[in-house]
Amino acid sequence: MIKTKIIQEKILQYCQKHSLENSTLVQELEKYTWNNEDVPQMISGQLVGSFLQAIIQAIQAKRIVEVGMFTGFSALKMAEVLPDEGIINTCELMEKHIKTARSFFDKSDYGNKISIYAGPALQSLEQMQSGSFDMAFIDADKINYLEYYHRCLTLIRRNGVIVLDNMLWGGEVIDPKDDDSKAIRKTGDFIQKDDRVFNTLLPIRDGLMLCIKK
Repeated sequence: MIKTKIIQEKILQYCQKHSLENSTLVQELEKYTWNNEDVPQMISGQLVGSFLQAIIQAIQAKRIVEVGMFTGFSALKMAEVLPDEGIINTCELMEKHIKTARSFFDKSDYGNKISIYAGPALQSLEQMQSGSFDMAFIDADKINYLEYYHRCLTLIRRNGVIVLDNMLWGGEVIDPKDDDSKAIRKTGDFIQKDDRVFNTLLPIRDGLMLCIKK
C-alpha cells in the first residue's frame, strides 16, 4: 500500500516507462483491484513488482515467503520469474482477497508455484522451516512489521534477502504520530542497528527497505 505520493507523478510515470512492463494477466489483476477493492492503493504496483523480479533473478531465488498477499499482484509478479521448481508461500488474512488472488492464479501458467497460507501471518510463518527460503517480501499490517521481520530473518538463508514495503509511509515516519507510523519507524530504527543484516532504504514508491542476511 502507498500512503501518499512522495515522488512526483511525472517522475513515477517516467520510471514505469523505463521498467519491465506488467504481463497482460497482471495488468488485468491490477485493473480488477482498482475497480473492486475499497483500498486499491494496497497493491504493490509495477515499480515494486519489477524490483522484486530483479532481486529474484540477481540472487537466483527459488523459495520465497510473502507476508501480505492482498489480491495477489506481487505474488504473481514474483512467480513469473521463478524457475520451474520455484515456490512462493504467501500469507493472507482476508478471505475476500484470497478468493480474488486464486481466481487469477488459476488463469496463470505460474500459479502452481504459489501456495496460500490463510489466517494470521505470524501463525502461518511458524509453520515454515527456518533457513529454507531465499527471499522474503513483507507488505502486511504495519503494527506487526517488526515481528514479521524477526520471523522472516530466521526463515531466510545466509545471503538471503528481505524486502519491506511502505517503509517511508508517505513521509510520516520522519515525525510519527499514529500507531502505524510509529511501528514502521520502530522497525526501521531496529533494522538500522541490526548487525545481522546489511540494509539500505530506497525511495522507491513508498519506501523499500532492502536487507541482506549476513
